[in-house]
Amino acid sequence: MDANMNSTPRITKETKRKIKADFERTPLKDRLKAKFVNLYFFQKVVWYIFRLVLLIGISYVVLYPFFTKIAGSFMSPEDFVDVTVRLIPKNFTLDIYKAVLTELKYFSAFRNTLIISLSCGILQTFVCCLIAYGLAKFRFRGNKLIMLLVILTMVVPHQTLQLSMFMQFRYFDIWGILSLLSGHASTGIEGLDAVLANIHLIPLKDGGVNLTNTYWPLLILSATGLAFKNGLYIFMLRQFFTGVPDALEESAYIDGSGTFRTFVTIILPLSIPMMVTVFLFAFCWQWTDDFYTELFFTTSKIVLMPDIVDIPTSLKTDYAGQNMYYAAIRNTCGLCIIMPLVILYAFCQNFLVQGIERSGLTAD
Repeated sequence: MDANMNSTPRITKETKRKIKADFERTPLKDRLKAKFVNLYFFQKVVWYIFRLVLLIGISYVVLYPFFTKIAGSFMSPEDFVDVTVRLIPKNFTLDIYKAVLTELKYFSAFRNTLIISLSCGILQTFVCCLIAYGLAKFRFRGNKLIMLLVILTMVVPHQTLQLSMFMQFRYFDIWGILSLLSGHASTGIEGLDAVLANIHLIPLKDGGVNLTNTYWPLLILSATGLAFKNGLYIFMLRQFFTGVPDALEESAYIDGSGTFRTFVTIILPLSIPMMVTVFLFAFCWQWTDDFYTELFFTTSKIVLMPDIVDIPTSLKTDYAGQNMYYAAIRNTCGLCIIMPLVILYAFCQNFLVQGIERSGLTAD
């Protein structure tokens, strides 16, 4: 075996230089032939073309509906009955966008939805972080049961809880609970109700506090970890915190740091990409949510993003292509709704990818 190893010629730097010099001395035609006219290069070119055609085809299938919606938003009513018009409008116009922005109260809906989505997103991110950290790093009786209940919130359809949630916030008996806990007379509570009614903080009704048509139901659900998709956020963050080494916390405890201080000063800075991912999920789902908003906002006083999908009065017409034109108007409303999310994703996509990779939801 040693003889075979000794007999194997060794390639030195001088040998490489000699081979390179000999190759450069050969005619250009022979060099090109040796480099490109071979089976390896042919296989590489075929594989490259196959991948390129496949990616272009998949991209076309995925993006074509968006191209048609964007093109239709700039078309006039006459373009929808013109058989020669496909993706490029013949009569370019911005009438649909002008009507959506002015008549459908787009900016008011944008402001209200931004307040709700931003508040709920921040609350859900920090509350789910706190819950997930406790489930991942502390061993206590009932830990697995609580995690099972978290998973159960992802399984149970929200429609089954629709009536109970509405009645809970329609007759929110928070003052009755406080009176039972404190043991005070009801006069003090009634006085507090009167004060709140005078300053118009919360609309009060018989049988409890009416929290519908306010931001409170969504904020309370977010602050208690029971909002939409919070089970998924807790699961993602728990998977991330499970992978954080215990040595970091132990070293902090040795230095005299408490549990909460360790969580704030050490764990949270490490989990910024994951927190950004959870915030983006919470923000985007709340931005386009129509289940909870239609459940708790029963009047038209507060306009939100899902409410702007309508036909403006100035664009109502009656002609042969009416249905296609109305469909283009609704598609334009959808584009105006998701445009802020597209801009947000463009700036935060790196954090989103890192967060999903670290959450353990994807295979290695």
